[in-house]
Order: sequence, then C-alpha cells, then structure tokens
Amino acid sequence: MNQLIGKKFLLLATTLLFLSACGFRRNPLDTPLITSSEQPDKELFDRSADFLEHSRFTEARLLLQTLINTYPDSEYLAKSKLAIADSWYRQGTSSDLLQAESEYRDFITFFPLMPEAAEAQMRVAMIHYREMEKPDRDSTHARRAEQEFQRVILSYPNGPFTPLAEQRLREVQEVLAHGQFEVGRFYFLQGSDRAAQPRLKELVDRYPNYSQTPEALMLMGRSIERSKGPEGTAEAAGYYTRVVRDYPLSEPVDDAKEHLTSLGAPIPDADPVAVARMTYEKAHAVSTGMLDMMLGGFHRRPDVSAAQGRMGSPTMTAQGPAQPGAIANMPQNGPPGSPGSSSPSGITMETVPAPSPSSSTP
Repeated sequence: MNQLIGKKFLLLATTLLFLSACGFRRNPLDTPLITSSEQPDKELFDRSADFLEHSRFTEARLLLQTLINTYPDSEYLAKSKLAIADSWYRQGTSSDLLQAESEYRDFITFFPLMPEAAEAQMRVAMIHYREMEKPDRDSTHARRAEQEFQRVILSYPNGPFTPLAEQRLREVQEVLAHGQFEVGRFYFLQGSDRAAQPRLKELVDRYPNYSQTPEALMLMGRSIERSKGPEGTAEAAGYYTRVVRDYPLSEPVDDAKEHLTSLGAPIPDADPVAVARMTYEKAHAVSTGMLDMMLGGFHRRPDVSAAQGRMGSPTMTAQGPAQPGAIANMPQNGPPGSPGSSSPSGITMETVPAPSPSSSTP
C-alpha cells in the first residue's frame, strides 16, 4: 500500500516538474489585479489602453473597472472613467452610444474642472451628430446635437475642440434649416401663406448661414406680396433687399432686383464683406457627385456637404436669433477649424466623417 502511494506521489511530482520546465504559467487575464509591479494601477491602465487599441472593449472595461474599484485614489482614476466611456463610444451601436453618453456626463459631473471635460462634452455632441437623420425625418438627434455643440462653444470657448464644434454646428444647422425650408416651401406652393410665413421667417432670422437662405428670403417676400398686397410692399421689399445686399452672388439676386424695381423700392449696393465671403465659399464649395446623389436615398444619414467650406459664425440659438449681419464675420486666416484635433488627455479623438449620401455608417 505504501509502495502504491509513493509511486503516485512520484508521478505527480514528475508531472509538475515537467509542466514547470515547459513554462506553464497562469494567464494574466485570469487575475486582473496585478501585484508584481510597483505601480499596479499604471500597469492596469496601460494594459487596458492596449486592449482599447485592439478593439477588445470588454477586456479593457474589466481592467479599468478593477482599477477604479481597487485604487480609488489613483492618479489614473479620471482617465479610466473617460476611457470606459470611450470604449462604448468606439463600439458605436445606438445602445453603445447611449451608454457612452451616460458615462461622459458622469465624467463631466465628477471632474468638471479637468481639461478632459471639454473632450467629454465634445463626445456627447458627436454622439447625437452620428445619430442625426435626414431633414425630412426625426430631428430629435439634430436638435440635441445643436444644443450640445453650442455647449462646447460656450463652456470651452478657447478649448481645442471649439473650431471643430463650430464646423459641426454649421452642418447640424444646415440639416435643421433644410427641414424647415421644405415645410415652408410646401405651404407656399399650396398657397397657405399664413402657415408658410412664420416658418420661413424663423428660418431666415435663425439660420442666416443656411445654403438656401436667399431662396427662403425670396419665398418670404413673394408670400407677403401675395397675402398683403400693396400694404405689404415695404415689408416684402425688405426681404428682397436682404438678398441683394447680404447674398450678392446668389442665384436669386436678379429676381430680387426685378421685384424691387416693380415695387418702386431702391436697389441696395452689395455688402463688400458679403461679396468676399461668398467668393471664398464658392471657391471652396464641396460638390456632391452623381453617384453620391443616386445612393443618397438608401441611407438615413443627411448630406451636409453644403455646409462645408462655408464662412461665418454658426448661430448660437441659446442667445436668441442671429442678427442679419452675423454671417459677415469672415475670419482673417482662412476657414475655421479643420475636422480633427487632439484631446487634452493625449488620446487622439478620431475624426468622424461628415454624413453624406454615400456613407454606409449607421
């Protein structure tokens, strides 16, 4: 009996010695809490960053949550919370983006004075930008994106994401304005001036940078002429005047001048700043290809190419309607912002392409 036990013990010892010689060891992922380093929290963060880099989001969140729970006083606590939000953002489904928004808002609440708070706010805005639909569909995400980009600009006016936020805000407002323009034009064509005028008026006052604002001004003037007759002459002439003065290179200019002449109103001189602005915009306009136009009907993402290459500050609706001259604020050093910037945390914020008819991104 003792001989049998001795043989079994010898066999077990031999097996363990063989496995040790072969380099058998426990997978590090089996024990996320690392104790072999002088800075285990740093090692956890670095390893999670590597997982994020390779799109292994679940493993990354496991390590980051371990860091947060185990080392509440770690210098990597804030970056870990931001990285968890980034992992949901990068996964990119609608439910993931909803979770990411919640995480980013928590970060802003707990760390409002950190530089990364601007990055978190920008990501919240980009979430709704990515979910934005065409002008004739649900505008919920477009309106939320408008609010969130304005918050970036107002809360972090000198931040690294402000130029990009301004450009994205122009694109969002192009979508919102186009939806309103189509509704106003529909009522105008139906002869329902009482329904068309408030929509067109809000459009031209609130979104002067919209690519079809001159056409909206013309519709507004014609609607007033049709509905008010001679009593509306001065009011209608005011809208035609804005076309000639503020949009001197637009297509409806000649039509506006003819209407002013027929009403006996003076034809104003073109604003030289508006001429310079429109000259720049025409030179830098982004054209939509025939293929993009054909494929546009198969995607829910809106085409914002008309807002790219445009000048002037976007409308800050939180401060009320834009003034008529707001579009004349032409920067002196070229177009505002490029679509990409570096985050304060050292993690590069990926550039999300502007939606276009050919985009297959959901």
